[in-house]
Amino acid sequence: MEHKIKKVSLIMTTYNCHDQFLISIESALDQDYPDIELVIVDGGSTDGTADLIREYADKISKDREKYGNFTCKWISEPDKGIYDGMNKGIGMSSGDIIAVFNDEFTCRDAVSNYVHILEDGNYDAVHSDLVYADGDVWKRYWHMPNGNLHLGWMPAHPTLYIRREVYDRYGLYKTEYRSSSDYEFMIRILADGRLKLGYIPKVLIKMFYGGTSSAGLKGYARNTREAYLSLVNNKVAFPVTIIVLRIIRTLHQYRVADKMQKELEHYN
Repeated sequence: MEHKIKKVSLIMTTYNCHDQFLISIESALDQDYPDIELVIVDGGSTDGTADLIREYADKISKDREKYGNFTCKWISEPDKGIYDGMNKGIGMSSGDIIAVFNDEFTCRDAVSNYVHILEDGNYDAVHSDLVYADGDVWKRYWHMPNGNLHLGWMPAHPTLYIRREVYDRYGLYKTEYRSSSDYEFMIRILADGRLKLGYIPKVLIKMFYGGTSSAGLKGYARNTREAYLSLVNNKVAFPVTIIVLRIIRTLHQYRVADKMQKELEHYN
């Protein structure tokens, strides 16, 4: 089925993460999709990240032969955290399809895969499987076909590609949630059952292991509390049961990743 090319906005949020950003932007620029807008929101980095962003933005704007239809817009200023930065980026973006991207693609046609499924299925949003990795070591494998929220199911937010109208309809990320605003957002858009969600059964995103939602025991406790509040505030029934099942699913994802890593090491 032929479709008009839709612009995809990749929202990148950074703060003092020079090396990680370098991997992410090179991965984004390697994509074969013909119309990608990079929107980079830096929180006022002091480690050279902002200089690196400026360097890439200049290269993209000047070398049209190399970068084709890639465009880049960016700001660097203090913000109120990652979710505030994501909201700023969405406000700056002009794409028909929006994704938050701070990680690494596993293949050159990842964005093309997302857009193809989104358009062919006439979905509001689409997601895929995800792996958390520390270098080449798999830490957590998030295999999550479409399921039931009440059984602890939840798509991996870093793999979510959303039509702009979804943000127009449901709103942006609530910054009062310090580590789980992405979870609250997904609960909000999925709870009423109206969102048409597509799924790609393969790993298209490799996420850097770490971040606000995996910062030790204290961070996990805060994340769990905020997840519970997200369910309560969105009037989702049986929130305690959902949280328990969510924890069980998460532990299973770590076990599966460990098993797969051992198999990879065995064959290598």
